[in-house]
Amino acid sequence: MGLQETPNVTLVMSNKILNDKLLSNKKPTFPIGTSLSDYLKRYNRATSIPVSYDDLLRFAGCITVYDKNDEDTLWVRCFYSDSDREQIDGHLKRIYDILHSDGRDKSLDYLNVDAVDYCTFGNTKPFRIRIRNILNDGFTYFYVKKADASRVYGLEVEHLLSPHRINFLVYKNTLIEEHIAGIPGDEFIENYMEDCDQQELTQIAKEFVKFNERCLIRLLGDMRSYNYVVIPTHDFDRVSYAIRAIDFDQQSYEGNLKVYRPQFFKENLAMVTNVATHLKSESIEQYKKEERALIAKRLINTQKRYRQLIKCMKADFISTPSKFKQLKKELHDFTGDIAFKSTRSMGGVLNTAMEFVKRNYHDADYENKFRI
Repeated sequence: MGLQETPNVTLVMSNKILNDKLLSNKKPTFPIGTSLSDYLKRYNRATSIPVSYDDLLRFAGCITVYDKNDEDTLWVRCFYSDSDREQIDGHLKRIYDILHSDGRDKSLDYLNVDAVDYCTFGNTKPFRIRIRNILNDGFTYFYVKKADASRVYGLEVEHLLSPHRINFLVYKNTLIEEHIAGIPGDEFIENYMEDCDQQELTQIAKEFVKFNERCLIRLLGDMRSYNYVVIPTHDFDRVSYAIRAIDFDQQSYEGNLKVYRPQFFKENLAMVTNVATHLKSESIEQYKKEERALIAKRLINTQKRYRQLIKCMKADFISTPSKFKQLKKELHDFTGDIAFKSTRSMGGVLNTAMEFVKRNYHDADYENKFRI
């Protein structure tokens, strides 16, 4: 059932929708195949700069990183030998220059690698790199992770079909991602949401409905509150909010359809409660329809690149046979679209969902066919 059908948000818990019921214990890492590698080269997503995740693991020591409240952040700051540090710093600065500039190395003398942090929490265990401009003391971050085909597909789908653009690079088995600025969803819920006024809470509810819809349509899973950020923007006499995913390794992997609907995670209960409190069912339907229309427009505008990506994804192995069969069955039951029955891969499932959205873009009876 969709958000519009759950005015009593206790339904979320009464249905026993818990993380350990939805997600597999640990998602495997899928290698990047030849076709995806060629796609990345074609669209300037590949780099020859030898920044290796395995090289960064050779740190000589580390210390715990604490937040402003002296609580353990589950990140540690890494230290390298002098010989390793000089080479690593040079490569990291060049990568930053490619991500954020023209890659001509003219600004490298003004950059400094302030910190290399390693995350001890979760499956991906990324490195977080802080780069500082010594001319104005400003700094930003990017991340170095193990390359995973699921995550790469997730990033590219985000770039093509969401309201946001994202930069990333791949070097062999290493993935470099730009930092997505914002307040982590769990922190926003705990520390900021109660201070929002009624107008702001209504706008947050609208954004969560659209975010929930977007994740489902593009099959991005595991959007628990710490896997997305809330981005406040000051606009004249009000503050507007956007919700943006920051974790993409659950792209088209799980078989349970609820994994792709943020409303069903207990960590998002406060967001669901906010929707039920501030939005009427008619408004929810309107916002969902708006999001579908926007995705359909982006899909039409990026057809050539999208088709090349889907061609790679259809031929790739990014899930298990049992999860694939479960997901296509649940999507068939959910939408009534018989095309899901003939799909042969997770890439085919995603493409069928996209074609369904595009096909029904101008359908007057659309909301009755795809009630989310």
